[in-house]
Order: sequence, then structure tokens, then C-alpha cells
Amino acid sequence: MFEPVLTTQTQVEDAWRELMGPWSFGRHSVWMMLVVDDRPLPQLTEISECEEPPDAAHVDGLAEILHRLDREVAPGVRVAFLRSRPGKGTITDTDRAWARSLYAAARRAGVPCEVVHLATRGEIRPVPADVVGIR
Repeated sequence: MFEPVLTTQTQVEDAWRELMGPWSFGRHSVWMMLVVDDRPLPQLTEISECEEPPDAAHVDGLAEILHRLDREVAPGVRVAFLRSRPGKGTITDTDRAWARSLYAAARRAGVPCEVVHLATRGEIRPVPADVVGIR
């Protein structure tokens, strides 16, 4: 059973490595892991068809979902996001835009957000807030 303790960025990155494996990705997705009491809940949420970054309405919608999860389902939740896509592991402008949007949604919801990660062919790498222009 997969029940890691997630208290550091390295532990979150290791969890993503375990969950995503060394595979290639044939499409663009965003994965959401909810963490309560330093442990991930037993299911991941995949948001598919995520080639282009979300517009403001989609960011607001995600923020509302996160707020409701915190209020009604799992009080005290933290969120971890991972963007998966085909291709090389170089962080692109689109990856940065996705990360900015995901950090923004969590901030609007008042939900703590772990470092966003990027998964590409055989590689998982962090996309920290400062890399995308958030301080």
C-alpha cells in the first residue's frame, strides 16, 4: 500500500516518481494529489486535455473546487500538482504558465500548495514558484 509521509519537497517528488513511474506520456494532463495529515489520500485526480494553460475562468473553477474540498471533504488539505506531457524535460513557457495557474488556484482557495512538478519521458522535475515568477 502506498502511504508515504510527505513533509518535504523531496518526499513529494519521490511520491510523484513512484506514482508516475519511468514512462513516457502520450498526452497533456494535470494530476492532483490531496494530502491530509502529511499523507496522500488514496486517489489521484487526472485533468486531461491540458495542452494550453487554463484561462481565468478555469483557474477560478479549480480554486472553487479546492476551497470546497478543504471546507467540505478534507479540512486542512494540502494539494500537490504534477503536469505530464510528451517530449523532453526542458521546462517550457507553457509549463511555467500551467504552474503559475495551479499556484494561483491554490492561493485563491486558501489551500497550501506543494511545489508543482513536471513529468516528461523518464523525468520528474520541480517547477518552483520562484521559477514561474511567484514570490
